[in-house]
Order: sequence, then C-alpha cells, then structure tokens
Amino acid sequence: MSDIDIRIKGRTGRITLQRPKALNALTYDMAMAIYAALKDWADNDTVQLVVIDAEGDKAFCAGGDIQDLYDTGTAGDFAYGQKFWRDEYRLNARLAEYHKPIVSFMQGFVMGGGVGVGCHVSHRIVDDSTQIAMPECGIGLVPDVGGSMILAHAPGQLGAYLGLTAARMGPGDAIRAGFADRHIARADWPQIIAELEDTGTTVALPDGTTDLPTPLADDQALIDACFTGTLEQIKAKLAEHDEDISAQALKALGRNSPLAMAVALEMLKRLGPDADIREALTLEYRFTARAMEHGDFLEGIRAQIIDRDRNPQWKHQVVSEDEIEMMLSPLPDELDFEEETA
Repeated sequence: MSDIDIRIKGRTGRITLQRPKALNALTYDMAMAIYAALKDWADNDTVQLVVIDAEGDKAFCAGGDIQDLYDTGTAGDFAYGQKFWRDEYRLNARLAEYHKPIVSFMQGFVMGGGVGVGCHVSHRIVDDSTQIAMPECGIGLVPDVGGSMILAHAPGQLGAYLGLTAARMGPGDAIRAGFADRHIARADWPQIIAELEDTGTTVALPDGTTDLPTPLADDQALIDACFTGTLEQIKAKLAEHDEDISAQALKALGRNSPLAMAVALEMLKRLGPDADIREALTLEYRFTARAMEHGDFLEGIRAQIIDRDRNPQWKHQVVSEDEIEMMLSPLPDELDFEEETA
C-alpha cells in the first residue's frame, strides 16, 4: 500500500492519506503528490470538488515526517530543509487559494503539516475525536504551514496562547479559533463522502453540531490579559495567576524554544487579523529557512524525537530584538508563489 491514494471518483478528486501506523505523517513525496493532483484537476471539468481524508482512527495527520530533515541538517545540508519547506508552503498556498471546493475530514490528531493540508481548505470537518494543535515551538520552529495566519485571526490573544503553549483544541475550540468549520459525527462521514463524489457539490454537507464545548472560551479573559507584550512579560503575568491554565501555560513556556516563541509573537504582531496566506507563509519561510543553521530546530528534534530525553539545550534563554529581526529579515531567495495561480 502506498502512503497516499489519489484518484477520481464520480465528480470528485479524492485524496486519502494512508500511513495510519505513522499517524499519517506527511512526507515530502506525499505533499508533492497532493500538489500535482491539484494542478492536474484545476482544468479537469470532471473534477468539481476535492475531498481529503485519512485512514485510521488516531490521526488525520499528526505532522510532517522530519527524519530526513534531521539527517540532512545534522550533516550540514541545510538546502534540503529549505526545499522541503518551500515546496510544502507552496502546497499550502495552493490549497488555500484553490478555485474549486475542497472538503477535509479531520479525525484524531491534526498537527503541524496536518494543519497545512486540512485547515486552509474551503470546508473543514471535525468530529468528537479531533485534537488540533500547533506544537512547533516545542521543536524549535515557529507555527508554520500557514498556521500563523489562522492564529493571527483567532479571537483576542488566543492565537498567541495556542502558538506558544502548543495547547490542543477539541472540535468546539478548533471551530471557534478558526481551524475548522463544522462538527459532524464520524459515523456519517462515509455517506456524506459518497454523496459528494456523486454530486460534485457541497450541498450534501449538513450544518453540523452546534453548542459544542469550548473550554478555551471560558479562559479567554485570562488569556487576553496575560498573552500580550514580550515573552518575558507574558511569563511574568502568568506567574501572577494561580488558575490551572496559567500554571500549565507557564510550564509550557518554560519547556519550549525561547527563540521560536519570541519570533512567533512578533510574527503574529506583524500579520494581524487581516493577514492572508501568502503573507504568513513568507514570514514563516524566513524563519524556517534559517531554523537549522541559526535556530533551535535540530536540537529540538534531537530532544523530542531522536534521543527523546525531553531536555533540549536551547541556544537562548532571553531573546533580543536584534535576534528576532535577524530571523525574520528578508531572504536573498524569498518564497516564490509564481506557480500558485490555479
């Protein structure tokens, strides 16, 4: 069985991730296969819409397959990572800007690269099992794959909270934060997909469940009060509170990469509520293109994935404005979207 199944059924282009034992982690080849399919279907009148789903119960896509990134980066080859991120971000832009409807069905874990594939499309479906998060700061990256745009659009300071702490959202909070559109029971998905395939329209999509629990909404006032200012100011504000969420947030901020968190805050500030996908991806790429050589990415992967000692030795404890600016300054070879016009 291949890692991905791409086919046309009825009037619908179908993309199914098929690495359930690896939580459907997205490889470079999988990303490029999706990109090629979308390009082929753009002018194919048979394909009226696209459906993206995944096998297994545990995850739609729990992130990117980063073993090759680590192996090449530790060998001193930073070009492979830059190509990986550049091409993945072009896919994210194509998904967000596609002129035909795309429906994603996202169960279980949806993180990192999974957000990039499933959370920018026109119709985003979740179920009771869905857990969405942007955990990049824990491995020395900033929230990427266009996720910084969604965070920048989230209510109040929720985006800063989610980006810095890597907190997981259930279906209600994911919809409220802008990562999904509607909740539909998983048992109904096969019939809905069959109707989408037959009709080539989104008429078969029900409105979905309302009144879902949104626990983060209950903490919005505290989040808004604490997650403003610099990283150090946020830590100080959190330390003044004794609620569970503030203690958990403070613990996360003490665990994640200070450089990544400080840059993520600056990115959200620059993007703001009106940012588009290309602005977000351009800023993200400025950081990720430098993340191996100048950031904490390789150390973060070592600590979390390779050695699993959960004891990363970050390069910075306090991050200066100059260091933030250096990681976000324009690149000699900026991210190019020329091909993304379909």
